[in-house]
Amino acid sequence: MALDFAFRLTVLFVAAALVVVAALAVLNTLTFPRLGRRSAADGAPLISVCIPARNEAAVIGQTVRALLAQTGVSFEVLLLDDNSDDDTASTAHAAAAGDSRLRVFEGEVLPAGWFGKNWACAQLARQARGELLLFTDADVRWGPGALAALAAEQAASGAGLVSAWPTQITRTWGERLVVPLMALVIYGYLPLPLVNRTRWAPFAAANGQCLLFTRAAYAAAGGHAAVRASIVEDIDLARRVKRAGETLWMADGAGQIACRMYTSWPQVRDGYAKNIIAGYGGLLPFALGALFHWLVFFGPWLWLLGGLAWPALRAPFAFPVLPLALIALGILVRALTAAATRQRPADALLMPVSVALMTVIAARALYWQVRYGGPRWKGRTLTRRAAGEAPASS
Repeated sequence: MALDFAFRLTVLFVAAALVVVAALAVLNTLTFPRLGRRSAADGAPLISVCIPARNEAAVIGQTVRALLAQTGVSFEVLLLDDNSDDDTASTAHAAAAGDSRLRVFEGEVLPAGWFGKNWACAQLARQARGELLLFTDADVRWGPGALAALAAEQAASGAGLVSAWPTQITRTWGERLVVPLMALVIYGYLPLPLVNRTRWAPFAAANGQCLLFTRAAYAAAGGHAAVRASIVEDIDLARRVKRAGETLWMADGAGQIACRMYTSWPQVRDGYAKNIIAGYGGLLPFALGALFHWLVFFGPWLWLLGGLAWPALRAPFAFPVLPLALIALGILVRALTAAATRQRPADALLMPVSVALMTVIAARALYWQVRYGGPRWKGRTLTRRAAGEAPASS
């Protein structure tokens, strides 16, 4: 009897969760702002484009050329070479071909209490001259007019922080089955009206690939110094902006701003493993989140296959109609968020494989936590102790 009750309760929970996620995905798809192809108004403030770069010689030339080709807005490009082992700095200089709008800096020694990227961004902010500070990654791709469109979005919204979500370029199967899940989380789990229309800090998200601050909002949030030892500094800064009384505005890059974060499954695995525990807010929320995804997006498949093999699993609900309906709803949500963000809707049919790959990523993150005390990235171990913070007292 107890098992029967637990089974009923689990099915009801999965059904309710999928309905809520589907409703949010529809709402957000209809209301998510998308960058237009408009120019910034005359007299718009100078934008300081800040790029922290560590071993980015393979992509930085294309990025610098694309940025310096932007029109319709006044800007400067600042690049900090964060102790690279390759030709990042010289490649950037060559791409600029003497354009004085590019300034390249050598990164200072990483001080105690800081993670590398956050320290690099803080140094860039210190050198920036603009009233708008744009923090972006070295591998972000800027289409013609994208910078002006971003500035126009900020002017129209009046937001202290605009975070545009670049269109993710995915080619290999590892990329296709994992990277678009980021869109599923944003579109399916976060009510956009509460993000863009309220100052409630719990309803905040941002993408570190494109963060456009007003100088006042950046200062009010404490800048990168306030998140010096955060792995998910973009989300933490977004929350701090709201707590400071400023407005956060999320927009879709709509193909004008794009990024290919990773090019292989090992890169996808390690890149997501780096952020996943911190993104959930700790080990317990991380474990609960993993259980949630298994139940909601994998559980109906297990029920369907199990019910075909063991008749006892067919009761007490309509079988196989209900598990098939839950499977279909999960696929449709994944396909909708893929279509909304210019991904491949057909890949939603492989949602169980995506869940399995995320389980591998979770296992990688847990291994790093046990083995090193935190995630590994670009030859560094990202832990609070590694960043120089004293361990919490017992």
